[in-house]
Amino acid sequence: MKFFVDTAEIDAIAELNELGIVDGVTTNPSLIKKSGRDILEVTKEICDLVDGPVSAEVVATEADAMIAEGRKLAKIADNIAVKVPLTWAGLKACNVLTNEGNMVNVTLCFSANQALLAAKAGATFISPFIGRLDDIHLDGMELIQDIRTIYDNYGYETQILAASIRSVNHVQGCALVGADVMTAPPEVIQKLAGHVLTDKGLDQFLKDAKAANIKIV
Repeated sequence: MKFFVDTAEIDAIAELNELGIVDGVTTNPSLIKKSGRDILEVTKEICDLVDGPVSAEVVATEADAMIAEGRKLAKIADNIAVKVPLTWAGLKACNVLTNEGNMVNVTLCFSANQALLAAKAGATFISPFIGRLDDIHLDGMELIQDIRTIYDNYGYETQILAASIRSVNHVQGCALVGADVMTAPPEVIQKLAGHVLTDKGLDQFLKDAKAANIKIV
C-alpha cells in the first residue's frame, strides 16, 4: 500500500520523505489555509520535493470552471493530480482532464456507486472518506472493501486512495482490505512506529546496557 501525506506543511513532508516512505502528497483548501501559503507557490514546492503524485484541489463548482482551474494546476508540475469533488460537474471535469492526459483525484466519495461513476469517468484516484463516515456511525472500512470488490470485478484501474484517516487502526484496516493508497496526516504516520511493548523492551535493554557498561563507540 502506498503512503501519501495529507498536509501542505513542507517541513513535515520533508521529514517523512527523508525516510523514503512518502509515495505522494494530498492537499485541499483547508490544508492550504492552515499552511498560510499561496496555493500555487506551496504546491510547486511540494512537487519539487517529492517524486510521486501531489493532489491539488480546484475550488470552482461548475464543470467548465473546474476544467480551467485543473489545467492551470496541472501546469505547476508533471506530478500534479488535479483534485475534483465527486459531483456531476466534478465527474465531467474528471473526464475532460483525464482525456487530456492529467492525473485526476476524485474526492469526497461516500458510496460505492459514486466510486463506480468516478472509475467510469476515468479517475486516476478515488478518495473515500473513512473518518467522516465513522463520524455518522457508518463503516468507512466497509466502503473501501465494497469499492475494492467492484473495481476487481470489472478491472477498473482507478486506485483506491483511502482518505480521512484518523488512527493507526484505520491504516491497518485499509491495508487489510486492499486499498491501493492511504493518505494520512504526518502525526498518524509517525504513530505507526509506536507500541507499548517496543518502549518497554527498549527501556529494559538500555538499563541492562548501562549496568553492563556496554559501549560501542
